[in-house]
Amino acid sequence: MGLVDLMRLMPQQRQRDLERRRRQAPGGMIASRAKRKGPTCQQDDNSQGGEIELYSGPSLPEDIWHHIHSLMPMRDAARAACVSRAFLRSWRRYPNLTFSDKTLGLNGNARGKDESDRVFYRIVDCILKSHSGIGVKRLKIQMASDYSSKDSCYLNSWLQTAVTPGIEELTLIMVRGNTKYNFPCSLLSNGSGDSIRYLHLVNCSFRPTVTLSCLRGLTRLHLCLVRITGDKLGSVLSHSFALEQLEIRYCDEIVCLKVPRLLQRLRYLEVFGCGRLKLIDNEAPYLSSFLFEGDNTVQLSLGETLQIKNLYMRRSGIIFFARSKLPSSMPNLENLTIHSHRERACTPVLHSKFLYLKHLIIHLSETGTPSSPAYDYFSLASFLGAAPSLETFGLNVYQVYMRHISIFADPTDLRQMRKQQHHNLKSVRINGFCSAKSLVELTCHVIESITSLESLTLETRQSVLRCSDPASKSGKCTPLPKDIVMEGHRAVLAIRTYIEPKVPSKVKLHVLEPCSCHAVEL
Repeated sequence: MGLVDLMRLMPQQRQRDLERRRRQAPGGMIASRAKRKGPTCQQDDNSQGGEIELYSGPSLPEDIWHHIHSLMPMRDAARAACVSRAFLRSWRRYPNLTFSDKTLGLNGNARGKDESDRVFYRIVDCILKSHSGIGVKRLKIQMASDYSSKDSCYLNSWLQTAVTPGIEELTLIMVRGNTKYNFPCSLLSNGSGDSIRYLHLVNCSFRPTVTLSCLRGLTRLHLCLVRITGDKLGSVLSHSFALEQLEIRYCDEIVCLKVPRLLQRLRYLEVFGCGRLKLIDNEAPYLSSFLFEGDNTVQLSLGETLQIKNLYMRRSGIIFFARSKLPSSMPNLENLTIHSHRERACTPVLHSKFLYLKHLIIHLSETGTPSSPAYDYFSLASFLGAAPSLETFGLNVYQVYMRHISIFADPTDLRQMRKQQHHNLKSVRINGFCSAKSLVELTCHVIESITSLESLTLETRQSVLRCSDPASKSGKCTPLPKDIVMEGHRAVLAIRTYIEPKVPSKVKLHVLEPCSCHAVEL
């Protein structure tokens, strides 16, 4: 039951309670108390007459009731406030407010989009008008409606009510694109922003007109599709001394991102898809995790990189760069994930090592034309030889066209590398496995040279939505091009012919074949 259904139900429930009490009281009478209009959960519990007495519960200190109530999910807390006087009082100080179609039980398909939008505004406005504004710790507003100028009046009013001294987490998500809402930065002044530890804004403008020195307690800042310039962001960062985590996604007005040295606590920096970005200049000295997705034209100046242990990068040519540069620039890496969709050079064989690398994932997309040079998967064995502490290795292969020489076209003279004495690598997984000879060579190298291997998983190209997925309404896999399906079956044949006979008995081989939905004749 959603909050809107609950609000409609309460007057009916109150009437049923009244009739029940009349039947139970001597002579069919109860102490007369005049009715008041509106749901019980909105009524004033301090009135001396005019409402039915709610259940008060056992005698406990009010702060205990408030603590118990604060631990309930919001919908359960609203229900409890409708039947308990103690919870009704604490509802007006309920600390964790989350407003979305899901939490309010709204179903746009059943009601119609416009009706759902109106109900959303009505419920949120009702709840926040009855809230004292005291004690709010977390506020999350996720609006799925199309934004219009009149909506800013509602939003500003809601934020003004809830963003008070003591709030710790503030999330505002405008789901629809091209939202023109300007976040009222003035709300964060006068002490209201001093306690905020987490600020998450999506699809709005964030343009502080004065230095937001009030955010000195901020530990995590997450901006996505936010219109803010690099200078304005730099002004915010220069006063956020407690910041530990900074996430910037698709903020296209940022050209230069400067992370000041005074951010001594910053450990996590994530920058994804900022279209106009040209430079990331990090001076924070203790950064341990860096995640980046962007164009090769973006200059990366990461400062002190010896502390970095977790790296995620998505850009063209990153595989070659990672093998040739990272062992010296980031020698303490423990987790490395790299995506490349345009890898021109194969992985070089070098003497440099990733001495502490434990987990490696490589995503390689080949989206060129059929005449484009095919990548040599076997060259990736260079990473295995350079990482003596490696525990898991994953390779995700995606290709539109089968441009590689198939093992069936040239089954002779499989290449080999010197055997590696790995004592830690236990799990290897290859997704998008195909019959490319160089991929078969890499897989054979793994099972023949990695003596510590325990599990090998080879998965052929699969549909995005499989027939076994609960979300599949048709009960069938989404279609795949016939040549991709045929290549999947050839991949299975390559595994059975060239790989499976070489797998040691102690190694568990898992083969995920194409679904029977894609059965074809080879």
